[in-house]
Amino acid sequence: MSRPVTKIPRHQDRYSKITILLLLFYCLAALVTPDVFALNLDKLKNHFLQGDYNLAISEGEWLLAGASAQEPGLDLLYYFLGLSYLRVENYLRASDIFEIILEEFPDTRLKDEVRLGLGDSYFLRGDFTRARSYYQEALNKNANTKYKALIYSRLSETGLKEGDTQAAKKYLDKLKSDFPQGFESIVKEDISSLPNIQEGIYYSVQVGYFSKNINAKNLVQKLTEKGYPAFIEKAITSEGKTGFRVRVGKLDSRQKAIELKDKLSREGFPTKIFP
Repeated sequence: MSRPVTKIPRHQDRYSKITILLLLFYCLAALVTPDVFALNLDKLKNHFLQGDYNLAISEGEWLLAGASAQEPGLDLLYYFLGLSYLRVENYLRASDIFEIILEEFPDTRLKDEVRLGLGDSYFLRGDFTRARSYYQEALNKNANTKYKALIYSRLSETGLKEGDTQAAKKYLDKLKSDFPQGFESIVKEDISSLPNIQEGIYYSVQVGYFSKNINAKNLVQKLTEKGYPAFIEKAITSEGKTGFRVRVGKLDSRQKAIELKDKLSREGFPTKIFP
């Protein structure tokens, strides 16, 4: 039942740390569930709670290799494996595991959590459309889900990333209105305060990411000499490390960003449009 582990390149995004922390915050209830299973998940849970995610993965994969298909608690084992793979940024393996749960455990009580995990695994890989579909599915399948505030936060963020500022503001407003004192409302960046939220988000083309500021500055100088309006944007990785993005332009339409991207690509720069 175990699938091979695939190493995924790290996706640098400010969203990753806070959203996974929120998911871990909510899943603690499952950690202390008093149910008794045939599988002994105590070591896995301890590694997970202590932040030893690689050890949690080793323990979980070992348990998985010896488990039968109908083992009680197998869905929970898969779930913690999925969360652990999210924490080590192996998003493809995480999404594989969450999908296994939905396919093989139709009666699992973890459906809401699993759909959130799937959404996060795709968001962190940069597939915002599929991420949105899983967040929306979690809301549609269970209108009374206890994760509604969290889902509103996710849908607001995916709207922002896709350039759909109406959706971003719609779900932010729902979050602030329905859960004004909720944890998500407190930690969520108030995107309605951004200067461009009313008339639309600006688009930029990223041409580099560096761990050292001096390298980012050198690229900005090179681009500036070519006549491009380049700038540096500081980023914090999911491990708390600082990085430096080099981006070009603050454009009012995606079409303009596509044209700029194509031009920079022809000059040999690696390019990606944001948001």
